[in-house]
Amino acid sequence: MSFLRLFFTLFLSVLCLSGIYLTEALAGSGFSFELIHRDSPKSPFYNLKETPFERLRNATRRSFKHANRFDRKSLSNLNAAGDQADIISDGGEYLMNISIGTPPFPILAIADTGSDLIWTQCKPCIFCYMQQAPLFDPQNSYTYKDVSCYSGQCASLESSVCLAWFGHDSCLYSVSYGDGSFSNGKLGTDTITVSSTNGSAVPLPNIVFGCGHNDLGTFDAKATGIVGLGGGDNSLISQMGDSIDGKFSYCLVPIVSSKINFGSNAVVSGSGVVSTPLVAKDPETYYLLTLKAISVGNKTFGTTEGNIVIDSGTTLALMPQEFNSRLVLEVSKSIDAAPVQDPEGTFDLCYIADSNFEPPVITVHFSGADVKLSSLNTFVPVSEKVVCFTFKGVEGSAIYGNLVQANFLIGYDTQKQIVSFKPTDCANE
Repeated sequence: MSFLRLFFTLFLSVLCLSGIYLTEALAGSGFSFELIHRDSPKSPFYNLKETPFERLRNATRRSFKHANRFDRKSLSNLNAAGDQADIISDGGEYLMNISIGTPPFPILAIADTGSDLIWTQCKPCIFCYMQQAPLFDPQNSYTYKDVSCYSGQCASLESSVCLAWFGHDSCLYSVSYGDGSFSNGKLGTDTITVSSTNGSAVPLPNIVFGCGHNDLGTFDAKATGIVGLGGGDNSLISQMGDSIDGKFSYCLVPIVSSKINFGSNAVVSGSGVVSTPLVAKDPETYYLLTLKAISVGNKTFGTTEGNIVIDSGTTLALMPQEFNSRLVLEVSKSIDAAPVQDPEGTFDLCYIADSNFEPPVITVHFSGADVKLSSLNTFVPVSEKVVCFTFKGVEGSAIYGNLVQANFLIGYDTQKQIVSFKPTDCANE
C-alpha cells in the first residue's frame, strides 16, 4: 500500500471515529448556528436602497409564492394518502452558511422547513443556472461517496433512477418545483460542516445530499443550493436524528438574522411554555399542527379546517378565506378606528398608525396549547403611517407564518412529536 493511500485510509478512519464521538457530544451538549434573513445586511440579497416597508412588501409577495409549495386543498385533507404538494424554488426567507466535503467547501444555501433534500450545484454542471460562487467538485473531497441505487436513502426519494455499469452503481435524483424549476443529479454522502455561534466548527459526517448536474429555472445566482429542514428521511434534521435527540428550535426576529438550535440547546422549558402535538401526515415533510380556534379579546370562534402548517419560510399567517373573513370582522369590531385601504391591495385590514391605535389581544388555540400573540405579531407597518393585519385569507392551505412566530422560542421534538412555544425576546437571545 502506498504511503498516500495509507495516509488517506488512516485519515478516513479518524473521521469515522470522530463521527461516533461527535454524535455522543452533540446529544450531550447541543449547538447553535445562525439563520441569516435574506433581507438582513449579512445576506447577499440585501438591498441598501430598499426601505424597511419595501422589504416587508417584498417578503409578503414571496409569502404567496412560497405558499404554492402546499397543495391547493384544505390541510384537513393533506394527510390523506396520495396527496402531493408543489414547492417553489427560491421562496425561502432564511439562509445558512455551511460547508460540504473535506477540505470544507463553503455553500450559502436557503434554509427550508418546507422541503427535505439538501442539494447544491456540482461540477461538472452540464445545464445549470448561473451561480456567482464556484461550484462544488466532489472529486476534490476526500470524504465524498456516491449513494448506491440499492440503498435505503435512494429508495426513500420520491423520484430516483438507478444508474449501474461494470459493477458500479449510482442513485440519480430528480426534484421538480411548482414554478417549473428543477434539479437533477447524483445522490451522494459527505461531511457537512456548520459554524456554531460559539465560534467552533461542527462537522456532520455521512450526510446524504444531492449533487446537482442539471439545474434550471428561477434559482437565484446569489444562493448555491437548499438545505431541507423538513420532517422527511433525507432532511438535515432527520439525518442528524439521535445525535440531536430529534430536537431543534429557533427564535425569529423579523427581517433580522436569528439562531437555530440543535440537541440540548434546543430544549424549550420554563415558565410560559405550551406544547401541541405534531399531526401525522403524508408526505412527512411538513410540520402540521391542529388549529382548534382563535380568540379576539374574549370572543372565541372555532375552525373546521383542522390542520395548519407551521412554516418559517412563509411571512404571513394564511387562513382559509371564509374563516379569515370572520376573523377580520371580529378584529375590526374591536378597534375604535376606521379601517383604511391597503394601496397595493395585499392586506385584508389596515389602519392609520397613531397614538390612539390599540389592537385587540389575539390568542391562537392549538390542540393543548394557547398561544397569546402580541401586537407586534398581529400588525406590521407597511408605510410610515399605515399598519396592517398579518392574517390573510387565501383560497388554499392554512399556514402559520414567521411574523406570528416572531419573539417566540419555538421548539420541535420529532421523537416526542410535539412543538413547543415560549414567549421570548428573540433579539436578546
